[in-house]
Amino acid sequence: MRDIAWTRSDEGTPLYLQLARSLREHISSGGIDPGSALPSERDLSEMAGMSRVTVRKGIEQLIDEGVLFRKQGSGTFVARRIEAPGAKLSSFSDDTRSRGEDPGVVWIYKSYAQPTEEEAAALDVLTTAKVARLGRVRLAGGEPLAIEHAVIPAVFMPDLESLGDSLYQALESHGFRPTSGTQRVRASLATPTEAGILCVEQNSEVLRIERKTRIPDGRIVEFTRSVYRGDRYEFVTELNEV
Repeated sequence: MRDIAWTRSDEGTPLYLQLARSLREHISSGGIDPGSALPSERDLSEMAGMSRVTVRKGIEQLIDEGVLFRKQGSGTFVARRIEAPGAKLSSFSDDTRSRGEDPGVVWIYKSYAQPTEEEAAALDVLTTAKVARLGRVRLAGGEPLAIEHAVIPAVFMPDLESLGDSLYQALESHGFRPTSGTQRVRASLATPTEAGILCVEQNSEVLRIERKTRIPDGRIVEFTRSVYRGDRYEFVTELNEV
């Protein structure tokens, strides 16, 4: 980590905001790598010549902005901004591994059931059909990043016991990996339950994603609704002139 250049150029701006600005600029310029720990409040107080109360407020400001995040008992770290390709059909596990991180999963539920009317309509199946209903928390490097609720026609997922961290890998093993689909993304706020699971503040910004995917013969294989942390994810789509 390079030494931080502290600036106090605006006498009308509170010190904690000046500190936050200096830290933000330092991080943006590559002074601290994403995922690296921030110096302790005590060290920052000594380096900046500010009180620990001021330093704490400056850090809280950057946590609120999603620039930093805290790990219980470990300290404060620089957040990684994840750019997910908006026009590419890929799995959470594949995306995570492509960034050099280990994907993980915490299962909320995993069972067979009959679909609701909404699920049956989305999957284009009868309400008497059998579906696999999957709920899980998705992790990257041990950090919770998303909550996913998926419904899959049971004909495409005949064995739940073999399902690991990657749904698409399991579908592929049965010959049903999706090759096309549609996805809708909208901004929202985390509910108290979602905030607790994702380790963010209640009403923090999240991205709600609804995805339907198909196999080559046109059948719908997946209907998934997910909640992604808005402080960590950006969905990027390349644009070309028509």
